[in-house]
Amino acid sequence: MKIALIEDDIILSEIIHEFLIEKNYKVEVFYDGNKALEVVLNKNFDLLLLDVNIPNINGFELLKTIRELKDKTPTIFITSLNSSKDLKYGFEIGADDYIKKPFDLEELEARIEHIKKIYHKEQNLIKISTNISLNLKNLTIKIDDKEINIANKEAQILNYLFQNRDRVISIEELIQNIWKFESHPNNSTIRTYIKNLRAILGKEYISNIKGVGYRFKDM
Repeated sequence: MKIALIEDDIILSEIIHEFLIEKNYKVEVFYDGNKALEVVLNKNFDLLLLDVNIPNINGFELLKTIRELKDKTPTIFITSLNSSKDLKYGFEIGADDYIKKPFDLEELEARIEHIKKIYHKEQNLIKISTNISLNLKNLTIKIDDKEINIANKEAQILNYLFQNRDRVISIEELIQNIWKFESHPNNSTIRTYIKNLRAILGKEYISNIKGVGYRFKDM
């Protein structure tokens, strides 16, 4: 799960960042609203952890802007604001949850786990980019309003590349993780699956690192 942490308190952001990394989340930290907005709109995150009182664009305005642009990334506000008016407004503009400072890190983890269950982040629907999603249950790739059927192994390969998009994945690693208890395919079979995926998504999404393997690129 890839998380954008937007918090201008450097000490608190470091504490949260270290905790989430230990829990095997991928985390990018931002300290002001302008930079966060720029990156969030151009990268694919699974969750936003968003403070309200951040410089340049406050958290309320940031979330309101991305929701108006049809970005539905789940969002948890982390804030010292505790009035019922603030709480109500946060939910009205599209927040999924609201945690008040100070809080235990275990409580934050529990709320993140709850979001994952609601959105099936580790189950069926994977958001590849703003207009592309992978459905692991129906074995389809949806691009804008068009759905394309794919093979089960193609879906698993795409999901594995996407979940490990910060590094190059070898053919051997794909085989070991996707064909764990099955007869292993030959390398040309894997290349065929990759070729089919690149034809559907566009070659820019999956780079062929010659002699090493494949890397999924965030768009």
